This record gives sequence, C-alpha cells and structure tokens, in this order.
Amino acid sequence: MHTDVTPFELHRWKEGGRHDYRAGFRGASREFGEIVLTAPLPRSNAEAAVVSELRGGMLPTASFEARGIHTDVVKLPTLNRSTLRVGDRVVPMSRNRAGITLDQRALHLRYAGDAYRLSALDKRGYVLTRLPDDEDPGVTVTVRESGRGKKQRLAVEAAGRAEGGDLALALIFAGVDRSALTRMGAVKAGVSRVTHLFAESQY
Repeated sequence: MHTDVTPFELHRWKEGGRHDYRAGFRGASREFGEIVLTAPLPRSNAEAAVVSELRGGMLPTASFEARGIHTDVVKLPTLNRSTLRVGDRVVPMSRNRAGITLDQRALHLRYAGDAYRLSALDKRGYVLTRLPDDEDPGVTVTVRESGRGKKQRLAVEAAGRAEGGDLALALIFAGVDRSALTRMGAVKAGVSRVTHLFAESQY
C-alpha cells in the first residue's frame, strides 16, 4: 500500500533494570498505526549481539543487529558487522568508508527490488530515500531527533507516497549508531586512514 503519510512523532520511553533494560521510541502514525522501536533489546549475556527492533501497526517487523567484540562497549548496534532484516528479508547494505562528504558516506540498501540511500543530515537527523525508477518517482523519509532525556522525540515526515517497508527501513535507524555517516565520522575516518598509512610507512 503506497500512501501519503501524515507527519507524526515518536516519544522516548524506557523501562526495566540492569538485566532487562529496554528503551526506545513509540507513538502512532495515522496511516500505519502504533509503532514501537526498542533500542536495544535486553541482552542475554555480554557476548550476545546488540539488537534494535521495530514493531507495530501495518509495518513489517524490522531488526538491526551487530556482532563482534566491539559490541561489549556500545549501547546501540553499529554499522560494522551488522545485519538488517525487514520482515523475512535480509537487506544488503554497503557504504564508502573512505568517503569525505555526507553523500559519499551514505549507506546504500536494497529491499524488495528497490534501491535506497540513507544519508545523515547531522548527528541527530537523517534521510532515507527510495530512489526513483521507471515505475515509481520514489519517496524520502526524514527523521529528526530533538529534546533530551524523557523529552526526547523523533519527528517523522515523508515526501511522496510511502509504504510500510519504507517507514520500517527509515525508523529502525533511529535505534542504530549512525555516527559513521556524519561529518565527524568522516573526519575520524580520515584521521584513522592517515595514521594507518603513516604507521605502514614506518616498516
């Protein structure tokens, strides 16, 4: 179902203790119903994957998980060693780690035969674009985070006629560490590359 989407907001929530802690955002879309993003899901042990999950309404369930030793020290799944699922599909992802600009560092995805691009606006906002093709003009979903603590919220706007998969893909990334896509991520990556090349040249 492709439809115009009324702008909506998701609001911060959290519950549980040290071993069953859950947090995220929840709210409702007029067209797609109640939406709950849990970021992260409780972990069974320190070695388990870090997982964020999106459920609700007429959206397909989406999950984003990261595995590896780096997950011991992160609160949200990162783009490294990660797997994205929407419904029963694994969504392939790729990005140019050496990119300098925000466009060059964008994340490219393929879902249900369509190509998507996820670009950072800054550290608190991003845009998911379903790229146009011969049959469809595409759609953009913009997500912006504002506020602090209990007053945190996500403002969601779509330009174009969206479907549930578009929103699920966009919103799951509110539960992901997207810093690698930002300008600061580009700076850090550049410094890392220069440092690595310098170290290599010393041998």
